[in-house]
Amino acid sequence: MRVFALAVLAAGILAAAAPLAQQGDCDSLCAAGAALIQRFELREDTVPARERAGWAPPRKIVVADVAVADALRPLARGAEVVGVAGLRNFAGMADVIADADVLVGLCTPELIAKGRKLRWVQLLNAGADSCATIPAVAERRILVTNLQRIQGPHMAEHAIALMLGLARALPVYAAEQHAGAFTRGFRELRAERPFEIEGKTLLVVGLGGIGTEVAKRAHGLGMRVIATRNSSRSGPEYVAYVGLADEYAELAKQADVVVNATPLTPATRGMFDSRFFAALKPGALFVNIGRGESVVTDALVEALRSGRVGGAGLDVTDPEPLPPRHPLWSMENVIITPHIATSSDFRNDRTQTLVAENVRRYIRGDKLLSVVDLKLGY
Repeated sequence: MRVFALAVLAAGILAAAAPLAQQGDCDSLCAAGAALIQRFELREDTVPARERAGWAPPRKIVVADVAVADALRPLARGAEVVGVAGLRNFAGMADVIADADVLVGLCTPELIAKGRKLRWVQLLNAGADSCATIPAVAERRILVTNLQRIQGPHMAEHAIALMLGLARALPVYAAEQHAGAFTRGFRELRAERPFEIEGKTLLVVGLGGIGTEVAKRAHGLGMRVIATRNSSRSGPEYVAYVGLADEYAELAKQADVVVNATPLTPATRGMFDSRFFAALKPGALFVNIGRGESVVTDALVEALRSGRVGGAGLDVTDPEPLPPRHPLWSMENVIITPHIATSSDFRNDRTQTLVAENVRRYIRGDKLLSVVDLKLGY
């Protein structure tokens, strides 16, 4: 359902000239936002929006979704809220962006160039690389927020599903089902011999919000979990060891399964290359729910062919989509899904709650949630 679960609750919350705190109408909306913040440990910005150069209560908000725009309208009675119909309707957004203060949804160089008055972009995904790499965003000090952490549960479940599918050799049996075959004997290739994951070691590369959710689920399945992160060596108690980002290849020697949950940055682009796969524990599984460009695809293909990598679960690829005759399509030890790890029956509710909370905060000039560090790219 492409409408805010909060739409009814939000109606009447914001009067044009009075802050929410003075109206006493924030209880339901704020409770939903507070629950989301607590569940996902969402981070506030260090600086209130009102202290940023050029901030003012928005006059025009452009949203890449008509239903979302309709739901936001009661929150922003002092602003014009324009919804644009059509999935990834870049042209439609460009037509109405010229005088907008706020953009919710798409972020492209053309939209940033045409939206000369933009002060804040709320992305509707976790990845921020498409926006953070636009020079004008940093030059004009445009505030960017995204969906950090809140997509963690369903993306983690997708990673675990890919891992289990490979461990149980499901691609082989799916192909046999399609062919109308029923084969109970196992052939000699490792990819066709199901194995248990309990007691195996999983390496999470990128122990952020998504990676932490992966680690939690893997630990619950009886796996030993190790990880890397860019910021520190700290992590939850169910992660046996947390290394810094540059330790990923060394830790790969221990791993039976590797899950990439890193954002795309200059440091992560192409990080899974032939040297990484050569360092990997022989026969290990590789799962990518991060970005396709983090992997050197030819190196992965060669590692799969040689058996160095026992199987790959890919929700993202480079290029995306893969060409029709690309070798990854036909490999029996590969599962490819069409960049849908972010899909979930809870995604819309969480997204809508976060967007509504951030709109409420921006109008008041408060600290926003899930602010992107443009220098880091996430």
